[in-house]
Amino acid sequence: MDAQALSRTNQAVNRTDMSDSYLNFANSSFGAKLTDLMGLPKPLVLERFQPDQPALNGTLLLGGGGTPELLQPLAKTFAAMGVQSEAHRALPQWLSIANQHGLVSGRWGVEDQPGAKVKALLFDATGMTDSSQSEELYQFFHDAARSVLACGRVVVIGRPPESCSSPRKATVQRALEGLTRSLGKELKRAITVNLVYCAEGAEAQLESTLRFLLSPRSTYVSAQVIRVGKPSSESATIDWALPLAGKKVLVTGASRGIGAAIAEVMARDGAQLICLDVPQAQDGLDEIATRLGGCALAMDISAPDAPALLSEAALADGGWDVVVHNAGITRDKTIANMKDALWNSVVNVNLSTQERINDALVEAGALKAGARVVCVSSISGIAGNLGQTNYAFSKAGVIGMVQSMAPVLAERGITINAVAPGFIETQMTAAIPFTIREAGRRMNSMGQGGLPEDVAEAIAWLASPASAGLNGNVVRVCGQSLLGA
Repeated sequence: MDAQALSRTNQAVNRTDMSDSYLNFANSSFGAKLTDLMGLPKPLVLERFQPDQPALNGTLLLGGGGTPELLQPLAKTFAAMGVQSEAHRALPQWLSIANQHGLVSGRWGVEDQPGAKVKALLFDATGMTDSSQSEELYQFFHDAARSVLACGRVVVIGRPPESCSSPRKATVQRALEGLTRSLGKELKRAITVNLVYCAEGAEAQLESTLRFLLSPRSTYVSAQVIRVGKPSSESATIDWALPLAGKKVLVTGASRGIGAAIAEVMARDGAQLICLDVPQAQDGLDEIATRLGGCALAMDISAPDAPALLSEAALADGGWDVVVHNAGITRDKTIANMKDALWNSVVNVNLSTQERINDALVEAGALKAGARVVCVSSISGIAGNLGQTNYAFSKAGVIGMVQSMAPVLAERGITINAVAPGFIETQMTAAIPFTIREAGRRMNSMGQGGLPEDVAEAIAWLASPASAGLNGNVVRVCGQSLLGA
C-alpha cells in the first residue's frame, strides 16, 4: 500500500472514532453564523499532515533577542527544509546570513507597521543573558501576534537553564516557559506554541524537532518544553519522506485505537512492523499487520516469560530499531473501593512489564545501535484523575522510568522518550458519559479532543533516526489541556 493510501486509510479509521458533533456543527455554514451570533466557542478543524506537503506550508517570521546564537544553524536548517523566511525589523543581520545559504528572505513590515500574514513565528532567545533584555521578546510578539494564520506554529528556542553559565541567564531562559505557555492560551485559532531548549553543541540536532513542530504533524502538541541535547551517537542521513525506511519497529497494543494509528504512521514512514497484542485481539491484530505488510505477534506481555520471548524474537529478527510501549489497561475505582487485583494488574501491565521488557532487550543486545524506545504515558500521570490512582501511579512511573533510564541507555547509544496523551477520540473515550466527555474535549486550547494519529505523529518523530538529540523527554499530546502543569 502506498503512502497516500495509508494516510487516507489512517484518517478514515481514526475519524470513525471521532464523533464531536459540536465541532462539526460550529464549522458548518449555519453553525458558524450561530456560534458567532451567540458568542459561543468555535474550535477550528485542525490541519493534519498529508504526504508530499512541505515541512512548513507558508512563510516563517524570525526574531531574536540579545546576540542570537543560532542564526547560522537555523539558516542551514531552513535551507534543508525549504523554509521561506522573513526577518523582524529588530533582526536585520538575518538577511545577509540567509543570502549566504541561498535562502529567499526579506524584511517583515515597514516603519513599525506589520507585514503580511505568516504561517509561523520563530524566536531565537539563546542570546538572552538577562531579564532586562525581555523587551526584545515583548516587541517581537507584540508586533506579530495578530499576524499568525490559523493553525499556525510558534517556536521559541532557548538554552537549558540548568546548563547556563550564569544565574541571570538561567533566570531569563527559565522565564521563557511562562511566556510560551501563556501565548498558547492567548493566540487561539488552533495555533500551537512550543519551547525548545537546545544545548550548546546540539545545534545540528534541531532539524528533526523543527520539522515536527512547524508542520501539521504537531497539530495537537502545544505549550510543551522539549530538550535537544548532544547525542551519544550521531543522527544518520535519512530520507525525510520515509524516515523509518528499513527500520524494524515493535508496537505493542497495536490491534486498535492509538496502537493501530501508531502502526499506520510507522508503516507510512517506511517501517517494517512487528504488531503485538494479546491473543484475545488476534483478529484485529492479524488484519492490521496484513494490511500494513507487517507481522503479527499475539502475546500477553505481562506473562513472566514475555521479556525472554520478545528478546528471542528480536534476536531472530536481527535486532529491533524501535520499541513503542503503547499497551496499557485501565481498571478504575477509587482506592477505598479498589480490590488489590485491580491495582496490581494495572501497575503490572502499564509499568512493571515495560521495565522488565526494556531490561531484557538491552541485556540480550536485542536493540540495534541507535535504537529508540518510546513509551506512552498519560496526562493522568501528570495531573492525576479521580478514580485512577492505579492508572496515574503507573503512568507517572512511566515518566520516572524514561527520565531515569535516559542517561543509562545513552551509554549504549539508545534513546528513551515518552508521550503523554490528553483527551484522545477513541472507543474508550466514546464510552465516557456525555458531560464528562464534553468537558474533556473543551478544556484545552484547541477546544476539541485529539485523534489517535496525533499521538502517532509525535511517537514517529521521537522514533526517527534523526532524533538522536532527544532523550528523556516527556511530551504531552493534549492540545494544551487545562489539567496539569
